[in-house]
Amino acid sequence: MTTTRAGTPEMPYTEAKEHVPGRLHAIFIDPYSAFENAATERLLHLRVATQALVLAPMRDARLVLRVIHGWANGSFEPSELCHSDHRLGSLAEFCRVADDYQNAFENLKPLPRDAASLLAEPLERAIAAAEANGQALEEETCTIPARWPAFPQGLTLYTFFKVYHRLTYGEDDTYRSVLCQTADGPREIHEFHLEEGECAVVAPREGEIGDSVLILHESQLRPILRLMEESQGS
Repeated sequence: MTTTRAGTPEMPYTEAKEHVPGRLHAIFIDPYSAFENAATERLLHLRVATQALVLAPMRDARLVLRVIHGWANGSFEPSELCHSDHRLGSLAEFCRVADDYQNAFENLKPLPRDAASLLAEPLERAIAAAEANGQALEEETCTIPARWPAFPQGLTLYTFFKVYHRLTYGEDDTYRSVLCQTADGPREIHEFHLEEGECAVVAPREGEIGDSVLILHESQLRPILRLMEESQGS
């Protein structure tokens, strides 16, 4: 890793890039303004996007719902981020997931949780691989998310870290689009922070086959379910 003249680490890996045109650019002239409160026909735009990114892959049994939880009160430790994945074929299956979370919350039981780690274990593997290839990593590089892009796969991890963090703690931008290299190949990340709900969709590039992943914080289960119901009926 080299250092810039300003003394900050230079990040040589290009596994992700923000503002890359994705499939919504083929639908809207400017997706970044299509969902703003002042946009004309904003709700129509939102329902069209929901149809394209969420309902269409669900009908084809290619949609996985990923519910995240565990971070609270400003925490962002990778090991504390929990999740559960659920393959969806209908809104009824989404509703059952929402019911399971609500019942666990109301009965003071642990929220559903998969054994796999979203960040901590992949981070450990990426660090170990970099060090095995002779890259010397300082402790700060391994523990500060903004410095993960200094080693291979670190930029991908940092990109998803930011998505999970914004879905947990909120974001001012209504929409953002990212192209990211993942273990399953290149994926478009479409992120929404709206009055109706907050979520992100990780989708294959247009014309490519693969699962789409709908990511949301557990607090957004009901709002996003309602949005999907309204969009399916439109």
